[in-house]
Amino acid sequence: MRSIYLKEINSFFSSLIGYLVIGGFLLLLGLMLWIFPDNSILESKFASLDELFNVAPLVLMFLIPAITMRSFAEENQSGTIELLVTKPVADWQIILAKFFACLTLVVIAILPTLVYYFSIYFLGSPVGNLDTGAIMGSYLGLVFLGSCFVAIGIFSSSLTKNQIVAFIIATFMCFLFHWGFNYTSRIPVFIGKFDDLIQSIGIDYHYGSISRGLVDTRDVIYFLSISGFFLFLTLLMVERRKW
Repeated sequence: MRSIYLKEINSFFSSLIGYLVIGGFLLLLGLMLWIFPDNSILESKFASLDELFNVAPLVLMFLIPAITMRSFAEENQSGTIELLVTKPVADWQIILAKFFACLTLVVIAILPTLVYYFSIYFLGSPVGNLDTGAIMGSYLGLVFLGSCFVAIGIFSSSLTKNQIVAFIIATFMCFLFHWGFNYTSRIPVFIGKFDDLIQSIGIDYHYGSISRGLVDTRDVIYFLSISGFFLFLTLLMVERRKW
């Protein structure tokens, strides 16, 4: 399992694509937070990183499928999946190794954004005028969000041999589970009846809750459940060869 985990990380950084994906993520996030006036932190009257955590899910929605699209699609296309499953390692260990490798890459991409925290920390008046607890909670929420998107991306990759198709499916499903339920709850027939229930099914509802700095057990269980659900579906897809 450890060797598969390291192989996934090494293969991502062994090509220029890995650096371009993470570099593009940081560049786009930086432009949206510091240059574009609609989201610029410098245009805000308060020392806050709220815009970072509002914009990050949208950017991660494209970054994570780009990381996960090759997880199983490339293995299926090249035929190396058959060689991989003959190793003395269980299917669930292969899936978990790929999952944690992709999640590690997401964390590596997020870590440089801590520069924004220190920038706002020293730009505030007075210096350090920040709600550090809420920011740390938001970063935790971002990692949980990333874990859900990674699980969805790996499942999408197991559905096809084409990496581009896997990317498109993962992006659509990430959007659906993050914002789809929120938009559905606004349909007039649901307003005042089931709108709160429908919103609570979506990722955005729980991400917004944990981003306030309050780590609720229910939110943590939700994120773990969504990740576990899609990893279980991936296991079923990988085991198709036995049916």
